[in-house]
Amino acid sequence: QVQLAESGGVSVQVGGSLRLSCAASGYISGIYCMAWFRQAPGKGRERVASIHRFTGWALYTDSVKGRFTISRDNTKTTAYLQMNSLTPEDSAMYYCAASAARADCSGEYNSWGQGTQVTVSS
Repeated sequence: QVQLAESGGVSVQVGGSLRLSCAASGYISGIYCMAWFRQAPGKGRERVASIHRFTGWALYTDSVKGRFTISRDNTKTTAYLQMNSLTPEDSAMYYCAASAARADCSGEYNSWGQGTQVTVSS
């Protein structure tokens, strides 16, 4: 079993920056992909970015390309989401997720954190 703990969500102003962290514990060797999803009130869940723990290959949704960067630490047990040039449309609950998929980080994720709230105000 994998446990994921997110942190870093706060309220910021438009144009500001934030870094979210996701610490994985438990059966870490079973994790190949880590991702950040977000869900705003009244909207569906959206995958923001994903990263392969071993290759570092990252994928982003179009709306965050050039503004957000996903990374992992040297131990490959913590994933980060650096968010720059934030807009009100980025306001959402952000969730960290993990997948046992060995090659494709665009597939389904089966471990989830509790979420951390990001609010961007003008």
